[in-house]
Amino acid sequence: MTTITLEVPDFLEENHSDTVRFLAAKLYESGKLSLGQAAEMAGLTKQTFADILADYGVNYINYSFEDVMADVARISK
Repeated sequence: MTTITLEVPDFLEENHSDTVRFLAAKLYESGKLSLGQAAEMAGLTKQTFADILADYGVNYINYSFEDVMADVARISK
């Protein structure tokens, strides 16, 4: 994993783990990271990370409406 330096307001550094978990959750939500990658970034197990996603307004299942409709069309054939 690569390390980057990010300048953030001081109050965010006071809650360092929460800030890292938030960033990992949002990167997972956007599809940039898998659940495992995001959990590793946050320093958590996959299960623990999945359990805290709702704390950051992120759904565990990232399934778009289009994905659902494509699956329905496949199943209907």
